[in-house]
Order: sequence, then C-alpha cells, then structure tokens
Amino acid sequence: MPIQVIDPYGVTADRELATLPLALDPAVVKSEFKRGLPLLAGPDGRVRPKAIRVVRYRPGKRCLIEYDVRVERPDVQREKRILMGKLRARQFGSSDFRLLLSLRDAGFDSKTLDGICVPRPVGVLPRFRMWLQCKVPGDVASDLLATPAGVGLARRIAEAAHKLHEADVPTAKRHTMSDELRILEACLRRVAQSEPRWSQRLERVLGACQRLAANVPQLAPCGSHRDFYADQVIVSGPRLYLLDFDLYCRADPGLDIGNFLGHVTEQSLRTRGNPEALSDVEQALEERFVELSGERVRPAVRAYTLLTLARHIYLSTRFPERSRWTESLLELCEQRLGATARTTPHGPR
Repeated sequence: MPIQVIDPYGVTADRELATLPLALDPAVVKSEFKRGLPLLAGPDGRVRPKAIRVVRYRPGKRCLIEYDVRVERPDVQREKRILMGKLRARQFGSSDFRLLLSLRDAGFDSKTLDGICVPRPVGVLPRFRMWLQCKVPGDVASDLLATPAGVGLARRIAEAAHKLHEADVPTAKRHTMSDELRILEACLRRVAQSEPRWSQRLERVLGACQRLAANVPQLAPCGSHRDFYADQVIVSGPRLYLLDFDLYCRADPGLDIGNFLGHVTEQSLRTRGNPEALSDVEQALEERFVELSGERVRPAVRAYTLLTLARHIYLSTRFPERSRWTESLLELCEQRLGATARTTPHGPR
C-alpha cells in the first residue's frame, strides 16, 4: 500500500526548514527508517512507515510530524507505533534527543514509581535534521483541569515541576528575570503598535511588571521547562508525561509554576468568561508546589504568574479566535497589577 502523506500547511515550501521535503517523501522516509532507529527496532529489526502527517507547524521556526509505523523484529510480533518527528530551524535535533535521554536517566522513564515521565526518545535522523520520540496516549491536562479531578491533577502537576527542578539535568542555557522582562516588553510594544489607543495603558502595565520583578528575591536557578502549561502535560492513566523541552534552561524555580498559573487564568477567562473560574485549581497547584519547594518560592511564583498573564495580552492577538479577549486580558492585568489610570482634574493619568 502507498504511504499516505497529509500536509495541510504546505510545509515543503519553507526555506528555513529545508529538510521538510525529505521528511515528507515516502521513499526517503522508508529508507531512513529502515535501519536508522535501532533504539526502537533493535540491531536486526526494521521500522516501516505507513502514514505521514504534519500536525503542527510554525513557519520558519519548527514543525512536528507524526509517522504511523510498524516495528518488525525477529521472533517478535509486529508492533504498531506512532512516532513524533521534530524539526527546528538551525537545529540538528541531537541536543533535544540527548536531553530527553538524560531526563529518563534521571528518573523520568516509564518505570518510575511516581508515574512522572517523559516520552521515549527513539533516534536522530541527521539527513532530516530531525529527532523522534514515541507518541504517548492520553489526554492533555488542559481538558481535565476544569473537571472534578482538576484539583488533584493540579497537585500532581506541581509535584512533576518540583521533580524536574530537583533533577536539575545540566544545560548551558539560562533564563533570568531580565530576560523575561525583555521578552514581555517586546510583546507589549508590538501590541501598542497595532493598537495605538492602548499604548498608555500598556506602558503602565509594563511599568508595573518591572516594579514587581524588581522586588522578587533571587533564588538559585535550577533546570526548568520554561514553557510549562497544561498542553505540555499528558495524563495517561496513572502517568503524567511532560512534553516539549525545546526551551529547557536554568531559571528561577518559580518560573514554571508561575507560567502554568498564568495560562490557567487565561484559560478560565477565555473559556468561561471568568478569570476566577479555576481558582481552586490554581490554589492547589501553588500550595502543593510551595509545600514541596519552600515558602521562599512563593513571591517568584506570583510574580511570574502576572508576567505570564501580561504576555498573554500579546499572545491573544496572534490567534484570530482569541483576539476578542485582548482588552479583557489588558483590564485584568491592570487590576491585578494596580496599573489602572489615576483620575485628575485634567483627566486620567
């Protein structure tokens, strides 16, 4: 049977990701998979592709491809798998692959007793500048936080973040509060350019964020996900799988949970029209993380929560279906940061 290729984005025209035509070519994929994945098939086995699907794409930046495969090994029953192939501009995939191996060696494999895992990496294909991992079954945490199981799940997610920080797998990358503010400033400036009527309000929000950050006690950095939110967590029975370590770095231990909380608040506002709708989930997440990491992390957690929420003002403008929430997010940030305009006899300041 011919190998089906599904590419709804037309990614093969992307010059920044020049190996995509190879990664979507059935004949080339068949040749590369045949002997290129011994961690999955063993030294004498084969991996035969059956279907290819582009499932996520950011032009000029990165692409995620699913491969339906059949694993064949001598004297072993054939096995169906779905592999996730990741490409990033100006990257070869080796460092991402090694990081996932290191995390599994640090106690994040499927045998861990606490059930907190990362997916199984299966190889690097230099010709594609791609690395691959096994797709894990389950539900994304964002679909479950609003259910009756949400509070218990939030506590487990806090435990997963703490475990990652304690593992402290080495990396040369760093992310500081100054980096966070620099990114936030660039984001809010872009919004001000597209919406000049909000420029003064955005300037006040940025100033409030800068003052808040200046008063956060500095803690020793640790290995951090840096893009930690509910879509990066898969719930698979008793296991939690942490995904997408593209931004893994050394950072303040409050960054990950603060980022997660900011996303939960945004999700509450966008899906329920009420930023407090999942406050019980947010409280459970923060309290369990502070219980594990110590009270000293709370100021950073709360600061990064507000910085993340402010960054969502910009993020909402990147998705047409979210743009109607932009001003609501701006108002929420003004309230929580104390950045509303002061009224004088001459008008608002």
